[in-house]
Amino acid sequence: MARRIVQFGSSRFLQAHADLFVHEARAAGEDIGPIAVVKTTAGVERAGRVEALRQPGGFPVRIRGYRDGRLCDETIQVQSVDQALTATADWPRIADLFANEAEIAVSNVGDGGYELAAEDMNRDASSKRAPVGFPAKLLALLLARYEANARPFLFLPCELLRSNGMVLGELVTGLASKWQTSSAFRNWLRQSVVFADTLVDRIVSEEIEPVGAVAEPYALWAIRRGSYDQPFTHAAITVTDDLEPFERLKLHILNLGHTVLAEDWIRQRRPAGETVAQILDDPVAYGRLAEIYDTEVIPGFAARGMGQAARPYAATTIERLRNPFLNHRIRDIAENHTAKIDRRIRSFIAWIRERQPAIRLPLLTAIAEAH
Repeated sequence: MARRIVQFGSSRFLQAHADLFVHEARAAGEDIGPIAVVKTTAGVERAGRVEALRQPGGFPVRIRGYRDGRLCDETIQVQSVDQALTATADWPRIADLFANEAEIAVSNVGDGGYELAAEDMNRDASSKRAPVGFPAKLLALLLARYEANARPFLFLPCELLRSNGMVLGELVTGLASKWQTSSAFRNWLRQSVVFADTLVDRIVSEEIEPVGAVAEPYALWAIRRGSYDQPFTHAAITVTDDLEPFERLKLHILNLGHTVLAEDWIRQRRPAGETVAQILDDPVAYGRLAEIYDTEVIPGFAARGMGQAARPYAATTIERLRNPFLNHRIRDIAENHTAKIDRRIRSFIAWIRERQPAIRLPLLTAIAEAH
């Protein structure tokens, strides 16, 4: 029996991440998918993408960059998506899929996707129209599933938010109370619907029109272990009891490295269109980043007992950053630069000094103190 997935969001990231992984797992003989993609927002943006997803034959994901020290450039025709729907036009079909076919859902609905719309706060739970916000849409679909068969359900959010599953689950549970849903439904929601925390890591730099994506070879989907079976196996999927090590590596090596490069780009008034790979072609910029990793970041992780994980991750990160195919412009990374320094650098310094107060991190400290 096929294990239907409903996917909220049609982003290029999901195309090169969940959609590609499911395609590869299906090709390997696993019982997972197919995927029904749902455009959750109103408006005509990305309407062409939805229409393209409806066409037979799938869409291309081009994997370009270094893999184990060698450049690769390959295109995979992803064929895991068999339906593309919009919440505004196809709500009855979406509700039927969610209630009667789906076993799993994934989402990537953007930074504001978890916001509660005022129009949804006092909604009649029996209403059959689509709610406005994503959490309310999800609650309405879970109500439809409960009324149809009350089968268990697994939700795997992919938003870049710490404890994303817990946050989304709490939003839906709180909204269920506001809607005055039955105690029986709320019990089912707590006991049979799992919102798993996840962490995703892959640079997906470009769209392919009308649908498709260009991505780096590296990919990770870390999922917190819980009271559910692993949905499927894939080389990029890791099920773990603790996501924090993965979060720390990504935040304080990959993201920190981006912010160090952005700091140099701003201070040196480097070319406006410069990419990450181009700045690292400069031996001075490369040497500075490598020095920060070698003398401050890796020793800092070692002080927290993560040195053995940090060293190979840093080496892989350098390989990822030097990818000549990714059009990853530093001006985009430099947006909200001060806030990123606080989260990626200043918080790293504080985290390390919790364990080793006397550790010296002069290069990172200079960046932090300049802001």
